[in-house]
Amino acid sequence: MPANKELSAALDIEGTVPIHSVQLDAMVVLKIVKHCRESAPTTVTGQLMGLDVNGVLEVTHSFPMPKNQDSEDFEGSQYQLQMMRCLREVNVDDNSVGWYQSTNMGNFMNQSLIEHQFEFQQALSKSVLIIHDVARSSMGNLNIRALRLTPAFMKLYKEKKFTTEALAKAKLTFSNILEELPVTIRNTALLNALLFELETSDDSAEISTSHLTTYKNSASSSSNKSVLTPSFDMLELSLDPYVAKNLENLMDTIDDHQQEQGNYAYWQRSVERENKKKAAYLLNRKTENARRAQIGQAPLPNEDVDAQFKLPAEPSRLDHLLISGQIDNYCKQINEFAGPTLGKLFAVGELQK
Repeated sequence: MPANKELSAALDIEGTVPIHSVQLDAMVVLKIVKHCRESAPTTVTGQLMGLDVNGVLEVTHSFPMPKNQDSEDFEGSQYQLQMMRCLREVNVDDNSVGWYQSTNMGNFMNQSLIEHQFEFQQALSKSVLIIHDVARSSMGNLNIRALRLTPAFMKLYKEKKFTTEALAKAKLTFSNILEELPVTIRNTALLNALLFELETSDDSAEISTSHLTTYKNSASSSSNKSVLTPSFDMLELSLDPYVAKNLENLMDTIDDHQQEQGNYAYWQRSVERENKKKAAYLLNRKTENARRAQIGQAPLPNEDVDAQFKLPAEPSRLDHLLISGQIDNYCKQINEFAGPTLGKLFAVGELQK
């Protein structure tokens, strides 16, 4: 019995331990990268399988969703159930723990993603979203992020009430719509042994394993080639294409933000016009009642002024939040990649003086 209690606590069957990190198997990462890269720049999605162990969400398997999932004949739930049934038959983890989506240039803050993740977290409270940026990963650094909707945003989204008053009361801004969890990549013991053997083996020796045989011909390689070969790529002064594309996306997103601001300003002007009409009506009614009282007549009956002058409903501020979050994401990326380029430009400018 004590062993069963410890196992239940570790697996968190009742779901009392919150998730604080995500652990991805190396094979899962390779599958996600391969699927996203082959379909770039088209956005693709897939399902994640695994288990929650003591607050760590271990993702051990994944499978891609078909490209025709937007068609009318496609039933995503049936496809997922069929895939999970097949995985169960071959003794692979079939517990859904979230989903993944590809993105390009960090452009993923939209209502479709928010709605999909909300449905996942409603059904599975510990589900997670994995975002893989193909453009940033193509520059040499793997970009994978694990995201979840915050409890405050989940509550507001459930109520579908994104007014200025509700956002201020919940203290919700674009920075706390999503929370990011640390991601670690796990290799199996056999894979670690293979990598260690490949790293420590002699250059001229034969590398042999149970499934891999490789020969390295030392005669064909240039032994005189220096490891520290000089490279002049760092002296290139042209603007990074990644930064230029980010600037274009940033300007487009700022235009969308300005349009949202215009819609909100139009609503404010409409409310102001109705309030002025209401105030003028009440003033006329007060003046008329005072005149009737002087001549001994009964005052006019009170009417429902609020029903007569209906104020327009405040537009949802969700789009404004998402656009602001996307602008913040673009600015962070530009700040990260523009630093080295600006440093080189200032250095050359000083040399030319």
